[in-house]
Amino acid sequence: MAIHDLYFKRQKQLRGKYPDIYQYEELPETLKIQIIHIWKGEDYPRNTGYSSSLNRKYLQKCHNILCKELGTFKLNRDDRDNEMHIIYFRSISQYFLTEQDVEKALSVIELMVEITKLFTENCRTNINVKNVISELNQRFREHAVGYQYESDQIIRVDSEFIHTEAVKPALQLLSNPIYKGAQEEFLKAHEHYRHGRYDSALTDCLKAFESTMKIILDKRDWEYGKKDTSKKLIDCCIANELIPKFWTDHFNSLSNMLTSSIPTPRNKLSGHGKGNDDIEVPEHLIQYVLHMTASTIVFLIKADESLK
Repeated sequence: MAIHDLYFKRQKQLRGKYPDIYQYEELPETLKIQIIHIWKGEDYPRNTGYSSSLNRKYLQKCHNILCKELGTFKLNRDDRDNEMHIIYFRSISQYFLTEQDVEKALSVIELMVEITKLFTENCRTNINVKNVISELNQRFREHAVGYQYESDQIIRVDSEFIHTEAVKPALQLLSNPIYKGAQEEFLKAHEHYRHGRYDSALTDCLKAFESTMKIILDKRDWEYGKKDTSKKLIDCCIANELIPKFWTDHFNSLSNMLTSSIPTPRNKLSGHGKGNDDIEVPEHLIQYVLHMTASTIVFLIKADESLK
C-alpha cells in the first residue's frame, strides 16, 4: 500500500505543524487507524470497515494469543462468540484502537506482523510483507513516534539512533536563541528523514553543522569567509584553538572524520545534482549522518563553552 503525499500533509509541513522530536508515550488515533488500513490490505475483495486480507484461521490465532497473554476471555466487552472472519478482525482492531497502554498496543502491531508473515509463508496471497513493514515504519516516522519494526520486533528509535546520548543533548544545546538557525536546520534534517526525503536530510545536516561553526566563529569574532566550506570552517576552528592545544592532533583526526562523514556524502549524493542517474541515498547512511551531526554539534558547543 503506497503512502500518498496529499495536499493537507504538504500544507502542514509548510506551516511547521509536524512534531519536531520523537515521542514514546502515545500512539495517535490517526496512526492507529492507518495501521489498521495496513492490516486490511488492498487485495481483499470485500471493502467493509472490518475486513482483512488475512483469513479466519490466522486472525483467530492472533486473537487467541492476545486473549491468553492479556489474561482475558474477550478483547472487548461486546464481543460475541462468533468465529466469523470479520468478527476476529473487528475485535483485534477495536481493542487496538481503544488500548491506551503503548506497550500493549505495540504488542498488537508486533503480533499482527508475525501473523502476516506466517500467513504469507503458508498461503497463496498477494501480500508483500516487506511493503507492509516498510509502510508501518514510515507511518511511525511520519507521526514522530519513536518506534520501528526491525529484526522481527518493535524497537525504540533511540536504540538505533543513540537518541538519548546524542540527539537530545544537541537539541538542548541548540535551544539557546543564539543557535536558532542551526536548530531549525537540524530539526528540518530529522523531519526530512521521517518523511523519507533522504537527500534533503543530508543537505540540512551539513547546513546545521556549518551554521554551528559559523555562530561560534561570529561569537568569538574569529575571521572566516562567509562562503567558506565546512573544511575551511573546521580549519579556522583549529587555527583559533577551539580546543586546548594538546588536543590538536585529536581534533585534526576529528576534522578528517567530519569532512568524510558529513560533507562528502552530501556533496556526492545530494549537493550537486544527480544528472541522469537516479541515486538512491540508503537509509543507514542517513542514520549515521544524523548521529554524527548531533554528536559534532554537542562537541563544538561544549568546546566553545569551555573556552575562557
